[in-house]
Amino acid sequence: MRVLGIDPGLTRCGVAVIDGSPGRPVQAHFVGVITTSAQSELCDRLTILHDELSLIIDKYSPTVIAIERVFSQQNVRSAMSTAQAAGIGLLLAGQRGIRVGMHTPTEVKAAVTGNGRADKNQVTMMVTKIAQLKEAPKPADAADALAIAITAAWRGSVEAKYEAARKAYAR
Repeated sequence: MRVLGIDPGLTRCGVAVIDGSPGRPVQAHFVGVITTSAQSELCDRLTILHDELSLIIDKYSPTVIAIERVFSQQNVRSAMSTAQAAGIGLLLAGQRGIRVGMHTPTEVKAAVTGNGRADKNQVTMMVTKIAQLKEAPKPADAADALAIAITAAWRGSVEAKYEAARKAYAR
């Protein structure tokens, strides 16, 4: 499956496109970030995210969009901006009929490192190896997006969920 991984954020939104499936090697096609200025109006920043993600979707045609599930215990303001950025990915998936997988940070860390409490350096090191990249993705948002995409591909959870729903509906 082709997965677009999104590490949502308004200032830096990590994005990665890979091909992969459970138990198979991963091939990275794109790893990077979409940036917006903190001085810009929110509506302008969301428009930039929408337009840039649209271009990536048009170019790479993902079958799944995997997004980090927004979680915050203390910083509500940060959680809100992250949720707004995640909403753009969800909107595009809905508009284009692309399946969506939401993954918690702990789930992503466990999938790529074997440790749900791994630090950013461990995640970056592992996704660099898994995707067989010559250099580590930078900034960390790009590495996180790659980890999210790898999690969706390896777990196959999105494909399995939709297949189960399709079979149940066919009954």
